[in-house]
Amino acid sequence: MDSGATAWLLTSSALVLFMTPGLALFYGGMVRARNALAMLMNNFVAMGIVTVTWIVIGYTLAFGPSVEGWGLIGGLDYIGLEKVGSGNPIHGAAVPDSLFMAFQMMFAIITPALISGAIAGRMKLSAWMIFIAVWSVIVYAPMAHWVWAGGIVGGDLGAIDFAGGLVVHINAGAAALAAALVLGPRLGFGRDLMRPHALPLTLLGTGILWFGWFGFNAGSAIAADGAAANAFVTTQVAAAVAATTWIVVEWLTAGKPTTLGVASGAVAGLVAITPAAGFVGPLAAILIGIAAGAICYWALRLKFRYGFDDSLDVVAVHLVGGIVGSILLGILADADIGGVAGGFEQLLRQAASVLIAVVYSFVVSYLLLRIIQKTIGLRVTEEEERRGLDLSLHDEQAYVLSD
Repeated sequence: MDSGATAWLLTSSALVLFMTPGLALFYGGMVRARNALAMLMNNFVAMGIVTVTWIVIGYTLAFGPSVEGWGLIGGLDYIGLEKVGSGNPIHGAAVPDSLFMAFQMMFAIITPALISGAIAGRMKLSAWMIFIAVWSVIVYAPMAHWVWAGGIVGGDLGAIDFAGGLVVHINAGAAALAAALVLGPRLGFGRDLMRPHALPLTLLGTGILWFGWFGFNAGSAIAADGAAANAFVTTQVAAAVAATTWIVVEWLTAGKPTTLGVASGAVAGLVAITPAAGFVGPLAAILIGIAAGAICYWALRLKFRYGFDDSLDVVAVHLVGGIVGSILLGILADADIGGVAGGFEQLLRQAASVLIAVVYSFVVSYLLLRIIQKTIGLRVTEEEERRGLDLSLHDEQAYVLSD
């Protein structure tokens, strides 16, 4: 055991968990006031539900030895955390196996929480809770196994993903697109003005996400070493450049830079650098930041062109941002930094991995949502939606201005 690596991964685990409340604030400020608490609730319940699913079965499906060597799913060797922390190392890392499990659990928690931005203001809490419980087992865990546990993507295909471009962001973004299509648009979408009700909360959430992302990316080195330091630097660079690029493009095209723009740009940069943080240097991070800021900004227009109501732009920021980072990684990877050289062959591997992640997550998520829709129903009633989910689902208000 390495005490420095263990201390850093303990810290990183806490940072990644802190990102989920940060995400709740980021999304919570963007919805209308009558849905603020419901959005916060959607994120916080993920911290409870996915902790249980991860411990009981998710972790073993993600990081257990591949069943019969297929590379498709982990076996049940670690079900209920069997053998984890038993004193016999199972992962070969310089940190306790129980800590590695906890660090990965924080990723499993925030990934379905990301999807909540696409369903804001219209999905029943009961349906959401069932969805994330099942999704974390049948979508997230297999994807984590494919990419990070020697499965078909990271092992057989040879694609790389340092901290979750495929496993977290593309995975959640594709599911968010499926959710938006199955649920249908909010009442008044495309007609009524739906301004964010509290952008200071969104900016605060952005700051927490940015802060936590250093644990997300630098912690993925699973050591307190040069790889962690490099990931720390590239994370900062890409986020800063993408935030600046977004507001410049917005300024030139829309006439005014916005605080929502700088927040969205920063997150887009953080998303795009996630798969590449440990494989590229600072100059490459600048290029990734520029691409993420510009491309994700333009991707926002797709939902209005094609009529799908991704309420808080999960598709534009996380799906598109994850694709940008994963594809550019195939070109910009530096063998002297991460041991993998970019080039045409690696680009093809990255493109194939993106296709696998998008198709699997979208198809399975779509089918799961349809099953829930046909059984208990997905969407609140029209009356509940007009009243607002805070009152109709929780009998609470985010803001009470009089006694």
